[in-house]
Amino acid sequence: MICNSCIKSVAFQAFNIGILSKRSVQVGSTTRSLHASRGLIYTWNRGFKTILRMMVDSSATEKWAAIADILPEENDDRGYISGGWKSEDGKLSCGYSSFRGKRVTMEDFFDVKNSKINGQRVCMFGIFDGHGGSRAAEYLKEHLFENLMKHPQFMTDTKLAISETYQQTDVDFLDSERDTFRDDGSTASTAVLVGNHLYVANVGDSRTVILKDGKAIPLSEDHKPNRIDERKRIESAGGIIMWAGTWRVGGVLAMSRAFGNRMLKQFVVAEPEIQEREIDEEFELLVLASDGLWDVVPNEDAVSLAQTVEEPEAAARKLAEAAFTRGSADNITCIVVKFHHDKAGPADPQHN
Repeated sequence: MICNSCIKSVAFQAFNIGILSKRSVQVGSTTRSLHASRGLIYTWNRGFKTILRMMVDSSATEKWAAIADILPEENDDRGYISGGWKSEDGKLSCGYSSFRGKRVTMEDFFDVKNSKINGQRVCMFGIFDGHGGSRAAEYLKEHLFENLMKHPQFMTDTKLAISETYQQTDVDFLDSERDTFRDDGSTASTAVLVGNHLYVANVGDSRTVILKDGKAIPLSEDHKPNRIDERKRIESAGGIIMWAGTWRVGGVLAMSRAFGNRMLKQFVVAEPEIQEREIDEEFELLVLASDGLWDVVPNEDAVSLAQTVEEPEAAARKLAEAAFTRGSADNITCIVVKFHHDKAGPADPQHN
């Protein structure tokens, strides 16, 4: 929490101004109006069900066809929202769980997309954790992957496409908010699978970890202001790092990279760090989550817990529940992706 004096020093923040907006969304056959007050969108009341939009296999086309509610989804009285999906060939499955937790509002968003482009399977998984409001995280859910797919070099130079798309989407978001008094921001931790090639990109302090050959391997490093390289970058740009309960950019923001945050944009960039991996038989699973999980669950614990549950939806939910039980005070959102490799055993003599 930011102290009162710090809050006063950043009076430009939208939640101190009290902007009221209204937005309609389609849920099944019913249009519902959602109100956002004081920079906070999507207050999750009992009975409200969000939609995870999945994409239809599009063969040799580069257009996504959006279908709502394609994944089974469960929403119980405690505010959990969960669902899962499995590829047609059975080689890949994923599950997600999102939980408001102890927060009054929900600022986490997530996205999962699946398609085929030029005969190759393309899967995208993303966690977006908003701060100072939920608009930036919502914008990323709505636009980031669609923008990436439209990049002319998406299939030929995926790493370049991801880097340019992250930064251009940040520019687009700031432009869309130019006439508002809001200044919220968001992290993004995404995993893009093109065939057997995995690209993990990160901005902020959400995180992606893989389990490979029994070992937990982080594929992103949190962007914290006290990271030596991040501190140097920020100070070289004229910014300062201050202690206010934790290390913060300008004494305000507890992460050194983010989407949005116009007032700190000179220092808080949306340039992603990207790691690449080839998926082989040693890859077991992938966990993406907001810091509501990572604040209280170490990398090794997260992959171990996910490994003990066969279905990825149940694994994602188990992670969210573990974080809440261990005292997480934040929103908690997890995506678990499991890789199912063909492991042919000895031939059955009855079929020889």
